[in-house]
Amino acid sequence: MPVEPQLSPMPRDWQRALAVVAHPDDLEYGAAAAIAEWTTAGRQVSYLLVTRGEAGIDGLAPAECAPVRETEQRAGAALVGVHTVEFLDDHHDGVIEAGPALRRDLAAAIRRHRPELLIALNHHDTWGGVQWNSADHRVVGRAVLDAAGDAGNRWIFPELAGAQGLAPWNGVRWVAVAGSPYPTHAAEVGPGIDRAVDSLAAHSTYIKGLGGSGTDPHAYARNFIEQTLRNGGERYRGRPATLFQLFPR
Repeated sequence: MPVEPQLSPMPRDWQRALAVVAHPDDLEYGAAAAIAEWTTAGRQVSYLLVTRGEAGIDGLAPAECAPVRETEQRAGAALVGVHTVEFLDDHHDGVIEAGPALRRDLAAAIRRHRPELLIALNHHDTWGGVQWNSADHRVVGRAVLDAAGDAGNRWIFPELAGAQGLAPWNGVRWVAVAGSPYPTHAAEVGPGIDRAVDSLAAHSTYIKGLGGSGTDPHAYARNFIEQTLRNGGERYRGRPATLFQLFPR
């Protein structure tokens, strides 16, 4: 049996992070536990959502769903100490298109926020087995990795520096991919666990849409988060942990 590579602790010498994902709730399925620990330690984390998750609830039409999911995302973010939550307007849930338009929007956000750490969600084809990853996750995750470089190159999307006044930002030092089947680093979590549970449970309309109106969002969140972090800890030091695939810049 092959020996699993040893995971390293996540870097701690940074102050600002920007988390970029496709949908409301993407960060709440594990990454939020680490984010809660980081904000408690005084680090600044902001969220950028490419869509409002408007196609995510079968029984709710997109025009009704979008504001509900936006509200739930803002509430969930606040519970882990994130108070800057932005949404893009030109990309649509379920059919996000890869290409320059998405990269430009992400590069602009990186230039605005000037993070040292970018946080993304699994961009690989699967979650580590036969469970296929969604198109939106794959497209946005890869675009984040590309936009980290785009943001620092003045000759890519020069209109950002011109019309928008966004100077290039070469300060991204790492991109940390949550949920990757190929983790390289881990962030131990403790007090952040309960806040992460509350953060996921804040997506109550979405969770009930997944499991039916009788689903208890808090019990659902507790079971999922604790199992995920236990699994992470088993691959690290035996203590609950959020795992990341870290790409140095």
